Amino acid sequence: MGPTAFAASLAALTDVRARHPEAVAEAALVRRRRPLLPDDGRLLLVAADHPARGALGVRGDGQAMASRSDLLARLRVALARPGVDGVVATPDVVDDLLLLGDLDDRVVIGSMNRGGLQGAAFELDDRFTGYDARSLAAQGFEGGKMLVRIDPSDAGSVRTLEAAARVVGELADRDLVAMIEPFWSGRRDGRVVNDLSPEAVVRSVHVAQALGPTSARTWLKLPVVEEMERVVDATTLPTLLLGGDPTGHPDDTYERWARAVELPGVRGLVVGRALLYPADDDVAAAVDVASGIVHGGAS
Repeated sequence: MGPTAFAASLAALTDVRARHPEAVAEAALVRRRRPLLPDDGRLLLVAADHPARGALGVRGDGQAMASRSDLLARLRVALARPGVDGVVATPDVVDDLLLLGDLDDRVVIGSMNRGGLQGAAFELDDRFTGYDARSLAAQGFEGGKMLVRIDPSDAGSVRTLEAAARVVGELADRDLVAMIEPFWSGRRDGRVVNDLSPEAVVRSVHVAQALGPTSARTWLKLPVVEEMERVVDATTLPTLLLGGDPTGHPDDTYERWARAVELPGVRGLVVGRALLYPADDDVAAAVDVASGIVHGGAS
């Protein structure tokens, strides 16, 4: 679809939202669903939930994700590539993609807690402001994702832990995936910084996997760090690796992903900015590389 046609489709989307808001629920109802896992048991999910926390930056450009039309255009390219299994996103983005007809045969993991706004004094009190288990089940989605940052010096962390534990149970009751993204965190010069040492990531894994009344439906979403073998040895839960804000040469990033995705228990990748905003701006090419890493080539 060319730029002019895409702009027209976005104008039509806004008109549908204004005149027929019920169309979102209707689109969810008729969405063609698929099993969570394909035949190879691996997943490549594209993440688009950063803006809801006010996190718009990519590689030092603080406004890289500010344009919704640009983000949607990139998402549509990514979701159309072979080997892409689905999306992790907030309700506003998922609703747009439903109305645009881009989520048939795709896994949808709804992002649930976006209340810990980037840079806010309350950032670590990460309230559940997006999807809840009831709405995910009602719309026929496959699961919910939650960010769990743990700072022993910040009281907001325990409220996030308590809320996440409750939601893990609510998702499990509805046979939905509970995808937990844990970090051991702290403040440095007023900013929340995640500790990416192997020891800290392992500690966060042990806290996260014990949340809720059952771990039967729990998956982990973990960063690729040094000594990744130690990290995945800390859990028996299915694990997806996150891409993070792209830094350095893309080939180095791809090489790290390729090594880590072959470790026991790792089921694939959840990548947002590194695929949607690659250094050369070729979204399709970046997605195809990630697909090859996860699924062994385009399928």
